[in-house]
Amino acid sequence: MGFRSPIPAFVLTLVTLCSGGAGQPARPDPVAQQDRVHFGDVIDLDVVGGFEYDWRGSITSDGFLDGVDAFDESVFALCRTEAEIATEARRIFGKMLRDPQIVVRIVDRSNRAVARIDGAIRNPTRFSIRRKVFLNELLIIAGGLTDASSGSVTIFRPENGGCSNSQGGRANASQTSSIKISELLSGKSDANPQIWGGDLISVERAVPIYVIGAIKNPGPIYARDQMTISRVIATAGGLTKDANGGATIYRRDRGETRVIDVGLEKVRNGTSVDEILRSFDILDVTSKGGGTRKYPPAAVIDGSNRLTRAELPLKVIE
Repeated sequence: MGFRSPIPAFVLTLVTLCSGGAGQPARPDPVAQQDRVHFGDVIDLDVVGGFEYDWRGSITSDGFLDGVDAFDESVFALCRTEAEIATEARRIFGKMLRDPQIVVRIVDRSNRAVARIDGAIRNPTRFSIRRKVFLNELLIIAGGLTDASSGSVTIFRPENGGCSNSQGGRANASQTSSIKISELLSGKSDANPQIWGGDLISVERAVPIYVIGAIKNPGPIYARDQMTISRVIATAGGLTKDANGGATIYRRDRGETRVIDVGLEKVRNGTSVDEILRSFDILDVTSKGGGTRKYPPAAVIDGSNRLTRAELPLKVIE
């Protein structure tokens, strides 16, 4: 039929992202975030010489030491360092103790929130983050993007997630950001954010067009830009020998299925419009001796790597 040679599948190799400074921003971080208090930490507060005031526990949903109250004032701890919490505790306990000496330690960090990456990624994974890590490294560890990737990544950070406010602020609202893979590959620093525990990273899936029938590689074609009939056929490897020169587009439109007949020879020689296919269109290339379908074909969505978040494997980044 003389269609163009197949267009290579959208495959991104991300190994180069961690070499040669691919967009990791040089941000001052005088205190490593893993050394600040996070939700899930177990904290020890020791009042030297006053064991009756000693305390061990976690923080409340509001970020205060759970059960440490003095003169109706609580000790705020979320995203603060051990020294900052000890200073705050000395101020509060000083209202009833003379020059209290207080030592604060994080004794268990194992229950911190994990970051998750899923979507159009080869190995959806949970990450227990114990050092500074950026988006590009997690994409590599998770095996890179699949052909189904749309070329964008969405990151959701819950309220007070990750201690991104290095001053231990009390009002970190939830955030959602969108990253373009092309900008990440080009080294744009804003496209390679630091990832915190609790972040939800979703590699967005492209919307598919399906091609079936007398085609060498039938299946979904993931459209990141406009895809014409000839381009879809080329991407799927071209026609088989028993193709009869015809095709049918099945298109969902306002709750109904439209059937559009296509003459591939006319498309090839330019006497018919090389129509742009839409999301979820099914292009059925007919074969010699094949009859007209009585019912429109049904698209099959591949969910083979879609695990629930609880089932995702856990990797420790340290």
